[in-house]
Amino acid sequence: MTFHTPDAIAATRARVVEPDALPETLLVQTDTRSIARGATFLALRGERFDGHAYVEEAFARGAVCAIVEDPASVPPGKAALVVPSTLQAYLDLGGLARSRIRGVVAAVTGSTGKTTTKQFLRALLRGAGIPVAATPENENNEVGVAKFLCGLDEGDERVAIVEMGARKYRDLDVLVAAARPDVGVLTNVGEAHLEIMGSRERIAETKWAVPSGARRAVLNLDDAASRERAPSLATPPMWYGIDAERPPSGRRAVIVESEAVRTLAEDGATQTYPIAINFPGDHNRRNLAGAFAAALLCGARPAALAEAVAGVALPHGRYEIVELANGVRLVFDAYNASLSGMLATLATFGREDAERRIAVLGSMAELGDDAPAMHEKIGEIAATRADVILAGGTFGSDTARGVVAKGGLVVRYDSNDDAIEWLQTNVRRGDAILLKGSRVYRMEQIAEALGAEVFA
Repeated sequence: MTFHTPDAIAATRARVVEPDALPETLLVQTDTRSIARGATFLALRGERFDGHAYVEEAFARGAVCAIVEDPASVPPGKAALVVPSTLQAYLDLGGLARSRIRGVVAAVTGSTGKTTTKQFLRALLRGAGIPVAATPENENNEVGVAKFLCGLDEGDERVAIVEMGARKYRDLDVLVAAARPDVGVLTNVGEAHLEIMGSRERIAETKWAVPSGARRAVLNLDDAASRERAPSLATPPMWYGIDAERPPSGRRAVIVESEAVRTLAEDGATQTYPIAINFPGDHNRRNLAGAFAAALLCGARPAALAEAVAGVALPHGRYEIVELANGVRLVFDAYNASLSGMLATLATFGREDAERRIAVLGSMAELGDDAPAMHEKIGEIAATRADVILAGGTFGSDTARGVVAKGGLVVRYDSNDDAIEWLQTNVRRGDAILLKGSRVYRMEQIAEALGAEVFA
């Protein structure tokens, strides 16, 4: 979106340098390598980079203005907007862009399942014939959200789906302030980033910014924090769940069963629509229910959404099944790893039809002081879902201790090469292999060594 310069100055509360050189409109970009002639370069700062070092290059490549924190980085005679924080200015411009679109804005957050729910929502809306745009991959932080909003068109009528990820306490507040969602989906409040945020209550407070900041909230019946906080909402939420779960009396809900979806109205009336689900896992059915509920609030017809379910697929890296040449099935689910996500994946893997189930488990990250106990719990559950568990990562010994406590067979590995060597030596036709762990452990290396092409 192109902004009228006076509007951008007002939105960012900027001080102007060389006002006579200012263009009438601003097309804001952040990468000098692809900057368009006549654009405005916004100099972001990060832990490992500083865009101010590239301001001069941006002008040399055709930029006509810059948005900076440090005016000394701007060449003499060039126009600039000086702001206290270029990151906040980017979000302010995103908020300005949001005010000029006409479509519904749906925000999705949660400790687990947010990217899958976002992808499901996009697929459902597309399948129902509703134009939609969504933040790509996991670009769910301040930069990703600002870039997405600024990339929308003036008067855009598409549903705009904004994934919002939290990395520290209360950092969703600024994303909600910029996006001002009409629909706010909270998948769950779990233990992800517990080490950074300090407590589950602080995680819940951070995540709650999305449903509480939206005009209508979409909440998970299986999430205790959502059930506890729901009465504080100004407007009753739309609930979602699976199988026999039901909402509080007088509340709307979407319930996904194995071959049908039920919509429940405030007066208790129920409509049932047949569906065809082409992916595994109860947790993914739950994500589908959340996406279906959000799609209804975005204006889609339930019958059209039910038909669209058949075209919904899991994102890459989430229970991605690869049939290897030697008659072995590989399940790659290493996009991320949290306690709830690990347990859900193990539950699904435990139902795989195989001669032998082998679970290769890397460790989880950012769990704080509870990490050893959580990994031990994972080991206990894994022992009931797999015949052999390979336990690795920082907390591999804790996972192994849990496996042994339940009488399971465990193999400790210290590196991916160790795991690869064991698998190449011991795996046989008819086996199913699960690869699950935090992204820091690069589980895709194991998959690739076994002959699988996966998307990490």
